[in-house]
Amino acid sequence: MRHLLDTQIFISILRQQTSALPDDIRQRLDGHTNYISTATLWEMAIKFRLGKLAFGDSLENLPRSIAGAGMIILPINEHHALHTISPEPSTRDPFDRLLVVQCAIENMRLVTIDRALADHPLSATAAP
Repeated sequence: MRHLLDTQIFISILRQQTSALPDDIRQRLDGHTNYISTATLWEMAIKFRLGKLAFGDSLENLPRSIAGAGMIILPINEHHALHTISPEPSTRDPFDRLLVVQCAIENMRLVTIDRALADHPLSATAAP
């Protein structure tokens, strides 16, 4: 299964704090192909520059950190930008909405602890 990790999950990995994640989330990280969206990198860059995020590395090193952790960067393309999904995610956060759209188009599941996304059918934690 291919998983797209949301920003909170990725930050936990960068900070080496995955032990703080729920067991079911940690299990989903192992043995799967994990992706990080360019949208996540964009969101992190904005928060970093505003002083709202620190993670012990420079922005320029993020792609190397992703590759070193065996993850793959998922670019944003025009299909992701223009696609509409149903059901719509309940969140109004544009980065989160883009992650859900990317999951729909790329046949992935979103690994998240965000309550606004966890019950969406494209979430890896959604009930079947």
